[in-house]
Amino acid sequence: MEDGNSLLKFQSLLTDPKQSLSSWKSELKCSNWTGITCENITNRVVSVNLSGLNLSGLVHPSLCNLKFLEVLDVGCNMFHGVVPDQLMSVNGLRELVLKKNEGLGGFVPKLIGNFSDKLEKIDISFCSFQGDVPDSLFYLKSLKYIDLSNNLLSVINLANNSIIGGIPTCIASLHGLRELNVSYNELEYQVPPRLIFSEKLLVLDLSHNDFSGVLPSIIAETSEKSGLVLLDLSHNRFSGEIPIGITELKSLQGFLLSNNLLSGEIPARIGNLTYLQAIDLSYNLLSGPIPLNIVGCFQLLELKLSNNNLSGTIQPELDALDSLKILDVSNNKLSGEIPLTLAGCRSLEVVDLSSNNLAGELNEAILKWTNLRFLSLAHNNFNGALPNWLFSFEGIQFIDLSCNNFSGFIPEGNFNISSSFNNRKRTTYTDTDSPLHIRAVANVENRELRFEYYILSSVGIDLSGNFLSGEIPEGLFGLQGMEYLNLSYNSLVGQISTKLEKMRSLKTLDLSHNSLTGQIPANISGLQELLFLNLSYNCLSGFVPKNQRFWRFPGAFAGNPNLCVAFLGEGCQTAKYPVGTGDMFEERKGGLISVWSPATQ
Repeated sequence: MEDGNSLLKFQSLLTDPKQSLSSWKSELKCSNWTGITCENITNRVVSVNLSGLNLSGLVHPSLCNLKFLEVLDVGCNMFHGVVPDQLMSVNGLRELVLKKNEGLGGFVPKLIGNFSDKLEKIDISFCSFQGDVPDSLFYLKSLKYIDLSNNLLSVINLANNSIIGGIPTCIASLHGLRELNVSYNELEYQVPPRLIFSEKLLVLDLSHNDFSGVLPSIIAETSEKSGLVLLDLSHNRFSGEIPIGITELKSLQGFLLSNNLLSGEIPARIGNLTYLQAIDLSYNLLSGPIPLNIVGCFQLLELKLSNNNLSGTIQPELDALDSLKILDVSNNKLSGEIPLTLAGCRSLEVVDLSSNNLAGELNEAILKWTNLRFLSLAHNNFNGALPNWLFSFEGIQFIDLSCNNFSGFIPEGNFNISSSFNNRKRTTYTDTDSPLHIRAVANVENRELRFEYYILSSVGIDLSGNFLSGEIPEGLFGLQGMEYLNLSYNSLVGQISTKLEKMRSLKTLDLSHNSLTGQIPANISGLQELLFLNLSYNCLSGFVPKNQRFWRFPGAFAGNPNLCVAFLGEGCQTAKYPVGTGDMFEERKGGLISVWSPATQ
């Protein structure tokens, strides 16, 4: 009768105008009580279903003594107060239904994640819960159904789950909602046009799902009064044009639509969003020019428009974006020269203009970007000599000028200026497809977007695929922090410096397809970090000593007729590796990479 006593205590504190619980008497078995189901053998209570009985009162902690309870449904009544934390100790609960009790609320218990893994259903809709939905809710691995609609909740974060299906329109009924994050799930279908939020919503993150169809033209009930700070719809399958209505979200600070199928032109009225700090429209099918009105976003820190079909020129007026830190318009169809006026963008740290039709010589606008950390002008038609100031940036980490028409000598420069080039460090860079990784962290605090980014690229220089001549500057060798050096496909002469042994961080070295002479420095074998080596198709002579680490790189010495390779026990033979051009290099997003990887044992 232990369970019965707990239920009677709960009943004693209820108001029951219809006498719905009149069968709850100590002289009767619990299994005969209204709304109670007991297990046949043990007679322990497994279900309490009091839905729609017009009851009022508190959800009393005595219910927590029902240790074998699997279903608790007190929905559609007039319960009030808060849900006791002790309820979280009922480890066998499968269903918890508290819906349509308008007086029941408070904060969602932070210990809700302590429920057993058996919990499959939570329905607290049409109540008065408020505040954030605790992260612990999403530790419930068996959860299949959750309804939080029509409450006073301010934050719903369902990121990184395996939620499937569409997005329910009832979420918009949470009029106190400030943040909705359902990113990194398996949601699909179109976003319902009726999904219109109140002006209190600050963050809407639907990224990394499988949503399709056109973008919602209306997101907030009143666009002009909307407080939306971050809109992230990236990594889906949205198509069609960017709706003009989005440019009415005056408070917007983060506008992230990358990796979709969006087409048409970038709305000219985007300049109306004067609070924008981050625009990422990369990896879409957008066409037309970069709108001149974008300079109205004068607080912009990040502008990423890469991998589209944008055309026209880089307009001189972009110098108005003097707070801009990241400019990435790579993989488009832009033409013309780098405007001298871009010297006004003094805050630039990351500039990627690669894979366009840009031309002309490098001008001193670049020199004014004193905070520069990453520069890629690869796969364009730039020409002329490399300027003497090219390596004079203190914070520079990676320079990629590959596949252009540069000629003349590699400037001596002061390679010791860059701390990255000279200090050994362990980088987290692992992806050879792209030398640049940017992560933006958006935290809404006091209605402001805190924008951060991290460069996870290797440390290096890529001047491959040009018409450079002369000797390799001595200063390029011996840089302890250098991880990547590619000077292939030029007309360089002279010898490989013995200072190479000091490049202890070097992982990739490609000097192939030049006219280098002399012997391969024996101390190159001491480069313990070296993963890729290619010295093929030069005029190197002498021999490659046996028992050296060179043998980890088959084919790295091909095309050097006067170079002898000492096979173990077989004397010295001329290196005759039949290497075809197709095996020597491949086009990658980050530029021309011509390397040989270690042989597999």
